[in-house]
Amino acid sequence: MDKNLAVLIDGDNIPSAYVKEMMEEIAKYGNPTIKRIYGDWTNPRLSKWKNVLLENAITPIQQYSYTTGKNATDSAMIIDAMDILYSEKVHGFCIVSSDSDFTKLATRLREAGMQVYGIGEKKTPDPFIVACDKFIYIEILKYRAEESESDSTDTAAKRKDTFDKITPKVIRLISSTISDLADDDGWAFLGDVGSLLQKKQPNFDSRNYGFEKLTPLIKSINKFEIDTRDSTRGRFKLIYVKIKPRAQRPKRRPSKKKS
Repeated sequence: MDKNLAVLIDGDNIPSAYVKEMMEEIAKYGNPTIKRIYGDWTNPRLSKWKNVLLENAITPIQQYSYTTGKNATDSAMIIDAMDILYSEKVHGFCIVSSDSDFTKLATRLREAGMQVYGIGEKKTPDPFIVACDKFIYIEILKYRAEESESDSTDTAAKRKDTFDKITPKVIRLISSTISDLADDDGWAFLGDVGSLLQKKQPNFDSRNYGFEKLTPLIKSINKFEIDTRDSTRGRFKLIYVKIKPRAQRPKRRPSKKKS
């Protein structure tokens, strides 16, 4: 049974161009039964949203900007989120924004037992990211949409700018997670590794590094071993991962003392 999700979009803080891709991504995690977007629709800057809202059945919520420099949209979203929470009609929330003002909201919803997914740009501050169960970058969804429309040359150029590098820090995160779950022989079930990585770092996503799944990401790093095993039911393959043992280093010869 799919989880019912409330999708709340900060229209002042999110580009309209990739809403279709966002909704397709959200559908992976549950059924978006409530879809609302907040903003001052008297502002011509939000006119690009009109067709997008109709195509994706998203309800616009009017929120006037009462005071210059103050974001009334945030307050309206937070009030609606709490009303939806107490209605007990959903199992989780998807907050679409790059604004750290929603950090407390995400924390409060999780305290109430809700699953919270965040979607925003890479400029999103860390406090909001870590307050979510999972955080997805719009840039990755944007790249996938443009990839299907561009030729291979354009794709290669964009790939370099879009994806993060696999740094030693990332490798240490994966290694420590495997160690946390490993059996006596050092093997850990890859599904469990992926789940724990998500808990440790909500914005961890193999797509951030140019890989659709975790398995090819792990294979690209020459520090891990992969083992594919038959499941007891025989219908599926189970993938296990292990940290490669360090190659034995040649012993250093003792230096000769000068007389």
